[in-house]
Amino acid sequence: MKVHFFAKSALLVGLIALASCGGKKEVSNVTGWAYNDKTQGGFEVNTEYEQQTPPGMVFIQGGTFTMGRTQEDIPGDWNNIPRRVTVSSFYMDQYEISNLNWNEYLHWMRLVMHNYPEVIAKATPDSLVWRTELAYNEPYVEYYFTHVAYNDYPVVGVSWEQANDYCQWRTDRTNELIMAKAGIITLPDFEGVKDNEDADEIRNNIVFNTRKYMMSSEYNPEEGKRPKLDLYGENRKVTMSDGLMFPDFRLPTEAEWEYAAYGVEAKEGEENSGEKQMFPWPGHQMRNPEKKYRGQMMANYVRGRGDMMGMGGKLNDKATITNRVDAYWPNSFGLYNMAGNVNEWVMDVYRQLSPEQVEEYNSFRGNEYKAPLLNENTQEGKKVLVPVIDSLGRVAYVIPAERDSVAKYAKFDVRNYGDGDARSSMNKEAWKTPMDPDNAAKLMYDPDEQAEGLLSSKITNRSRVYKGGSWKDRVFWLNPSQRRYLDQGKSTSDIGFRCAMTRLGDQE
Repeated sequence: MKVHFFAKSALLVGLIALASCGGKKEVSNVTGWAYNDKTQGGFEVNTEYEQQTPPGMVFIQGGTFTMGRTQEDIPGDWNNIPRRVTVSSFYMDQYEISNLNWNEYLHWMRLVMHNYPEVIAKATPDSLVWRTELAYNEPYVEYYFTHVAYNDYPVVGVSWEQANDYCQWRTDRTNELIMAKAGIITLPDFEGVKDNEDADEIRNNIVFNTRKYMMSSEYNPEEGKRPKLDLYGENRKVTMSDGLMFPDFRLPTEAEWEYAAYGVEAKEGEENSGEKQMFPWPGHQMRNPEKKYRGQMMANYVRGRGDMMGMGGKLNDKATITNRVDAYWPNSFGLYNMAGNVNEWVMDVYRQLSPEQVEEYNSFRGNEYKAPLLNENTQEGKKVLVPVIDSLGRVAYVIPAERDSVAKYAKFDVRNYGDGDARSSMNKEAWKTPMDPDNAAKLMYDPDEQAEGLLSSKITNRSRVYKGGSWKDRVFWLNPSQRRYLDQGKSTSDIGFRCAMTRLGDQE
């Protein structure tokens, strides 16, 4: 009897273990009801999910590191004070987004959004960023983005806003193809799209939008050969609980970017790291110490007074302007050109004292939580959402920037425009001093016409951080902790970007 009892007990334990480890019918550990069983309610659960690595990306395991200054603060900015932070695991593009990648994006825009020339124009890089005074750069103006010779070079002339648009487009195209390959939806008839003159149909039905698909019950793309069915055989939409679609592609946060650039990893067998690096590679030198590559440059930057690539017959970094996105050597995470080549946009709004104020976990500055904009509907007496067409021609719900009041400039708020600088609230005449009789300091600030003669800082909520150094920078800026800023609507010949994606679930 004892043997029989224990045998039955072992069998019961085995069945429970099987159910909890991915058997055909998992059982709830709080109710005992079976999952994925239409006779018991039909609650569908994916019990074997593992987030796949997105195309072109590498997995970056998160952890803790000291973010900020590792060398002398030569400009005296005091804007990268060291701070211990932790970032969660994420994915990042192995390479900077290239001209070829962007041309694919622009091709899709011309094909699908042909009825929206303003949208196509907004997606086009500004080639005039190459034009400078007293320099002959016209070949780059004409050919850098369009010629096949530069396909694998990093795209430049794109603003922070354009980079974000690209991330949205990449999210939608990647998820659209996943859904089409699974047979759930059908890809658009691109031949028919080319000849379609109905702009509203293109915008509302043909342009697949991940968020719109999940949130709008009225949006239903054309079904594929294997539409998604529930356990009762009824059609239903794919949701994030199915684990089929990727989360959003996006720009990395400043903390993520810096962590990834340094390639921070623990010493083998220890919960500790070695000496803080100056660059994305070990050591403090700019040349490769390995015997096979000894003396070759580790990155694309400017040495000394105008040495862009060395001497003819013995070029060192082999690039006058940008170089291929896979040039030089990857860091310990497998990422290329995290120093030099082009600077890279990150998500954060720039503030000088951000390192002292952001959270210690997933540090980020830029959150602005607001309720959706409401307008009064006089016919029904209700408030309704105001739809706005986004840069991809899709319906979005956005909030126009609000004009800050004069009172905001009248206080020393280190979290906002003034950045703790008393001059931001001074009258223009009050700036004149014996050391500055010509009021030269006004170059740092813009007059605010609505602020009764006050001057406001150029650092605003539109000031976005970029990092990494570039082909036209000296070595100082190649240190991953260095940070600069530019208005989110502007672009240059030395700023590009790469995408990131959040890792969901397990950190390993």
